[in-house]
Amino acid sequence: MRTAMTNTANQSRSALRRQRERKQRYRTILDAAAQLFAREGYHRTSMEKIADLAEVSVGTVYFYFKNKEDLLVQMIDEFGFQLRNLLGAEFRHADGSMEGFKKAGQVFFEDFCPRYPDKVAIFFRESAGQSALVETRRKKIFNKFIDDVKQALHRVQANLGIQYQSHLSAEVMAVSIMGMFERIAYHYLIWQDRPDELRIVGQDALNFIVGGINNLTIKS
Repeated sequence: MRTAMTNTANQSRSALRRQRERKQRYRTILDAAAQLFAREGYHRTSMEKIADLAEVSVGTVYFYFKNKEDLLVQMIDEFGFQLRNLLGAEFRHADGSMEGFKKAGQVFFEDFCPRYPDKVAIFFRESAGQSALVETRRKKIFNKFIDDVKQALHRVQANLGIQYQSHLSAEVMAVSIMGMFERIAYHYLIWQDRPDELRIVGQDALNFIVGGINNLTIKS
């Protein structure tokens, strides 16, 4: 009986070890692909290059991912979740003031972009204009971001006792804000490679956004 219990325990530990190894291998392959997609481009990256950087066989890459599209989808799902946790959560928990709203936006420019330039490149450049599946996932993530910003704008409205000019004002502003964040990150990180100026750029962008919010507010 004791031997049987020992064997069962050993098998359980062995299963846990194999599970950890699978997770680590999955992570290694995904990280290698992310580096290559960001630096060489999605279309110029082959599964062979990914396998080489990850130090695994090409067959192992295909065991974990069906193809490059599957790798890209997994990446944008993960990056989108991470960005939403940073940016979206701040918007959702903004204190209902304009300053709280601005503080939430600083997370994107001062935390996420400087810390994860490769993820910005993949999320905003390499995943754009790809397959219908990839575009559907991008759209889903962006819609969640937009809803987070829209809800934050409604909290600002309720907290300050203000009115927007139309029932669509909050939605229009939320779409515009996310569009600005995407374009500014693309311009200063990818096109011009000026990450050291993101803090200043972010402050200017957020001041501009607050001015736009005020312009869509009905003056009493």
